[in-house]
Amino acid sequence: MAAAPVLPASPPPTPQPTPLSQVARIVDTFIAPSKIFTDLRRSAQWWLPFLLMLIAGWSLVYVAEQRIGTQRMMENDLQTRPKAEAQYENATPEQRATQVKVTGIVYYVAIPVFTLIIWLVMAGLQFGTLKVASNSDITYGKTLAVIAYAGLPMVVRHLLGIASVLAGVNPDGFTLNNPVASNPGYFMNPADHRFIYFIASQLDLFLIWTLVLTAIGFSTTGKVKSGTSFAVVFGWWAVITLTFAALFS
Repeated sequence: MAAAPVLPASPPPTPQPTPLSQVARIVDTFIAPSKIFTDLRRSAQWWLPFLLMLIAGWSLVYVAEQRIGTQRMMENDLQTRPKAEAQYENATPEQRATQVKVTGIVYYVAIPVFTLIIWLVMAGLQFGTLKVASNSDITYGKTLAVIAYAGLPMVVRHLLGIASVLAGVNPDGFTLNNPVASNPGYFMNPADHRFIYFIASQLDLFLIWTLVLTAIGFSTTGKVKSGTSFAVVFGWWAVITLTFAALFS
């Protein structure tokens, strides 16, 4: 009687990575970014980074208003907009007081509104470019999630800004857009060479950290070649930086 043929053993199933919690994702963004960007292929939720961005941003606004004052910060901001600065100087005391009050409200409203607008627009630009430049299967939702988590270094910048204000930073020249000495623009007078100032402000350590994380995210989540991913991310950064520098100079 012939022996029954021995069937080859089936390979063991490939172990699936353990799903990450939202908190674990936040931690891994700083210590193991490839893990969180791999997990985004499973779930593209990004509500926690957005919430942290709001809390850190609102906290910076509140502390700066208490220690520096809305009027001083607004006047510092106006140095980069000569026409608006001239209108403010020619306004009556009542008009100035109203503008300061409105600006204080705008600071809080602008954080969620501009954060969402920037994320949505950048996700659209980079998603479209990645689709053209590569065979990536990344979706718009995952692109948006990558941008949200990659933006977490800006939360660190907000926290350092709070620490700087509490430590007694010089109120002259302090702005919410550039609260810490993490770029060359921090040491420049915005009224001098506004084009150069804007570009220098974008050479920010935390912004560059964010761009690098974004490129790693597209490479991992969307399985895009690293070279293509970095070219898309830094290419759009250069285009947008030069465009806005020209518009506001």
